[in-house]
Amino acid sequence: MTILHHTCQRGVLLRRFALMLLTASTVLGQGVRVDPDGQVVESTLRLPYAFYNETFGFAAGYVHGLVGIPQKQATLLATAIAGSEGSAMGFLAGRDLQAPFADRLFLDPILSLGYYKGAEAFIDGNPAFPDERAGSNNSDPDDFLEGDGWDNFFRLRLKYLLPIGHGRDQTIGSFHLRDGLLESGAAGGESLNPLESGRSYIELRPFYRSLQIEGSDFDKELDTNGLDLSLFWDNRDFYANPTRGFGLRGRYSRDYGWFNSSNPWRNLDGELDLYVPVDLGEAFRQSVLAFDIWTSYSPSWEESADGSIDNNPPSYTGSTLGGLWRMRGYPSQRFNDKAAIYYSAELRMIPNWNPFNHWPAVQKHVGVQWIQIVPFVEVGRVAPAWNADELHSDMKWSTGLGIRCWAKGIVARIDTAVSEEGVGIQMMISQPFQF
Repeated sequence: MTILHHTCQRGVLLRRFALMLLTASTVLGQGVRVDPDGQVVESTLRLPYAFYNETFGFAAGYVHGLVGIPQKQATLLATAIAGSEGSAMGFLAGRDLQAPFADRLFLDPILSLGYYKGAEAFIDGNPAFPDERAGSNNSDPDDFLEGDGWDNFFRLRLKYLLPIGHGRDQTIGSFHLRDGLLESGAAGGESLNPLESGRSYIELRPFYRSLQIEGSDFDKELDTNGLDLSLFWDNRDFYANPTRGFGLRGRYSRDYGWFNSSNPWRNLDGELDLYVPVDLGEAFRQSVLAFDIWTSYSPSWEESADGSIDNNPPSYTGSTLGGLWRMRGYPSQRFNDKAAIYYSAELRMIPNWNPFNHWPAVQKHVGVQWIQIVPFVEVGRVAPAWNADELHSDMKWSTGLGIRCWAKGIVARIDTAVSEEGVGIQMMISQPFQF
């Protein structure tokens, strides 16, 4: 669920703003939030906001989020943004909507429409770099196309909860919270056996995306549609803000070349995130070390002797690094190739101090129950083949500090990161990892 993505390199941009929307929430295990009095938590987030960047100019937006509505385990979110430069976007998304005909089947729909002025895309075509492939690990940071265009997508994740572990007896669990932190009702982190701990899913996700970008001397269009098939073991205690356990996911993605697809492609990726509680003293309500490793490979990717590439995923999917989720100090989709690897570590600290408690007029509307301070570091690389030695040499790095908060039952975050190419500021809903 994106609130803002602004990268401070050459005035870059918000063009991928809609793309990553709500994806971090789509694999979260469903559960009902319950307060200390045993009441099911229902909350509404209504928030106007404003910002400036070179893509949108002076812009205004409004976000409306619902937790526990229309079903007690569900979340709905909608937003719209318009800017003085002519860029505009809107989206509607839902999470954990239980199918009426199957108790174990849950739906996560996402629809996003956006028109962007001065958008940048790290794809081939820049005449200043005729002998370089845009987005490769050693590519020039100025090797991109800049223009105006549409970026639209639709996804529908169907998640089937397997009758094992914490999903054996309950399709919808109950998370008992006190002041925004889990008190009881953990849904994982108790065992290394998926038959005993966590929630396991089979996921099928039809997807469609169309990116069109047009400049004074070029007109590019990248279209894709197809299916993702995933197995996900969510062995975290509380999906929204884990303190222990892990998530393990493997995914196979395929575009069959149907309809208006630019070309068929296949991709494999896997991710492991791990959470370890640490004690930093009485000044902190909670402290957690969070680790993540992700890797991706496209077996269909074919490069000819002349450098042309066939059957590759578009630059905005597959083995891609940069932006809101991985390598936050770089622009969105800054790097893409046949293979990729990524590592991250975060120290998530929730102090006893909450400044919003001193601002009752603001607190009435945002309902912030805790803030979180998060130093983090990331390394990663893309490569033309999945080779461990190559992927672990000449790696890119990014490091920074995040400020996150629990507002009306939703995690909002601002991550500021630096890299060798500049500074990135990412504003999003939900914690990173396992999106």
